Amino acid sequence: MGRIVVGLDSSAESARALKWALDEARLRGAELHLVHAYPTPELVALPAVVTLPSDDELRAAAAEVIDEQLEKLGGADEMTLRTTVRSGGAAAVLCEVADGADLLVVGARGLGGFRGLLLGSVTHQVVAHAPCPVVVTVPEHR
Repeated sequence: MGRIVVGLDSSAESARALKWALDEARLRGAELHLVHAYPTPELVALPAVVTLPSDDELRAAAAEVIDEQLEKLGGADEMTLRTTVRSGGAAAVLCEVADGADLLVVGARGLGGFRGLLLGSVTHQVVAHAPCPVVVTVPEHR
């Protein structure tokens, strides 16, 4: 296996997906590609002056999400890592980055009860449109 892509945000579900992807990449000697997508800020015309963060500030804050998730799991040792931090819709960015990958890993949020049996909108879109096989990790309480 050559490359495993994992989608990250700051949620516990994302950390579970990262742990699964780290273990799988170690097992298979694969490169791990960490991806975080952030929304592009939108400005609505108001009768006020609004200062938006710069692209560099947004990218730096988004990159911190990846660093924090890796740190929580104790790092990635000597593994080959690649990161992508990009603005846009999470599902679209993940599917684009996963083109040519062997596997895409995402976490599903556990909402509990009947709703907990459903996938979130990003997970649903990724499963439907990914260019490679997808693993969806779920919370233990399911």
